[in-house]
Amino acid sequence: MSRIDRVEILMVDLVPKVKRTDAIQSFVSQETPIVRIFADDGAVGTGYSYTIGTGGHAIVDLISRHLAPQLIGRDPDMIEEIWKHLFFHTHATAVGAITALALAAIDTALWDMRCRRSNRPLYKEAGGAQRSVPLYTTEGGWLHIETAELVEDALRAKAAGFGGSKIKIGRPPKQDVLRLAAVREAVGDDFEIMVDGNQGASVDEAIRRARLYEPFDLAWYEEPLPAEDLGGHIRLSAATTLPIAVGESIYHPSHFREYLQREACSVIQVDVARIGGITPWLKVAHLAETFNVAVSPHFLMELHVSLCAAIPNGRWVEYIPQLDGLTHTGMTIENGRAVPSEAAGLGIDWNWDAITRQTCEGTMRIIR
Repeated sequence: MSRIDRVEILMVDLVPKVKRTDAIQSFVSQETPIVRIFADDGAVGTGYSYTIGTGGHAIVDLISRHLAPQLIGRDPDMIEEIWKHLFFHTHATAVGAITALALAAIDTALWDMRCRRSNRPLYKEAGGAQRSVPLYTTEGGWLHIETAELVEDALRAKAAGFGGSKIKIGRPPKQDVLRLAAVREAVGDDFEIMVDGNQGASVDEAIRRARLYEPFDLAWYEEPLPAEDLGGHIRLSAATTLPIAVGESIYHPSHFREYLQREACSVIQVDVARIGGITPWLKVAHLAETFNVAVSPHFLMELHVSLCAAIPNGRWVEYIPQLDGLTHTGMTIENGRAVPSEAAGLGIDWNWDAITRQTCEGTMRIIR
């Protein structure tokens, strides 16, 4: 039986290639904590997480001070045992974003090691349900982008074979309606349009907006309300024909269970980093399947492509390039669909020279 004998932690801060704005914030920085776990038999696994500009150093500190020391001497194959132990070791700070993001960096590294040991790609090791998954793009739909550019980007995505485009909402309602009308007229009825409110509305406003958006036959209305407002989502879901999508700001499988049981949503967007890693992500995905609900995860396309291909209810991968500056090769796209890597591991071809050059000062830690 192998044992973990070393953990390395660092962080890279990536500047997005395009301006990213939504109803409540601007995405100006992508802090990316990276964890490498080494076993005494030579096996290595690499995992990662992310923030959108705040909290990255807290994640690095939580891992290096409190979580990584708990890994030394443990059997890396006992992934469920390790996840549960670390969760309860930091129980005073869970459930919450910083703890979940720290757990995710470790958990994804352990899954990477498991897949490398078995010489299998993640999408097969975790289930093997699909060979490819449809793509939709968000990169051309940010809130600051004017209508003509929204239309142009959606047409480009359609021509490339993508199945849909997501448009950020949060301007005055009638302005949002005009923007959606222009895109729908340009792309026709055989191309999906998603909208994302980024938790910016009150319940009454979301109900009003949903009724204005219904004529455009949207794939979903995403994060209309603050994620903690379960009751508001129940009211909204009952008041509109639009599918309501939630998940990127939910941090534990039990909270997804509440949404599903209470019929507060009809699309699950569980984020592998914000839920705490692959281990809880799979629990949420299989839970959603029992409710006949699709999974269309938030962000992290380089990892979510394999997870969506692992499950039968993985419907969409969201196209937002994240790791191009840290990898040798990007995610494979064929005819507008995301194709999971056949390489053993997570399927991410890390460029360690680039990572070393871009490591934030003072974040490199080694725990033995």
